[in-house]
Amino acid sequence: MAEKKNILTYEGLKKLEDELEDLKVNRRREVAQKIKVAREQGDLSENAEYDAAKDEQRDIEARIEEIDKILKNVEVIDEDSLDKETINFGCTVHFEDMNSGEEFTYKLSGSTESNILEGSISNESPIGAKLIGSKAGQVITVDAPDGRYDYKILDFSRN
Repeated sequence: MAEKKNILTYEGLKKLEDELEDLKVNRRREVAQKIKVAREQGDLSENAEYDAAKDEQRDIEARIEEIDKILKNVEVIDEDSLDKETINFGCTVHFEDMNSGEEFTYKLSGSTESNILEGSISNESPIGAKLIGSKAGQVITVDAPDGRYDYKILDFSRN
């Protein structure tokens, strides 16, 4: 079975490549220095600084491995080649919950880049999947795990 493609914008690709470079060049060096200093303090069996530095090293290596895996199976979306009349990757979408009247604004991205706390939702989420291909003024119905929601797309823009 083929692995799932990791869909990224050029901006998201650059961000991951920069993070990977920082982890490999700077963070590895910093944690190696912390481990060296902690080792020089003697008994490692009760050395909290050594344990913390080794934990940090494990986290850095895990993140490097995760980014490498993402980049090996990446598909970069050229936002300039997408239909300008409909919502697609990279669009910032402003929409309203038809029941509550609450308004939301999110950037639509691939699952690798999405972070709802930073205002970005995945194309694979129930609402993200419905937004792709939609237009301003359109009402979409989203079946979510906790119920059915109707949203009116107020407008969208490309960033």
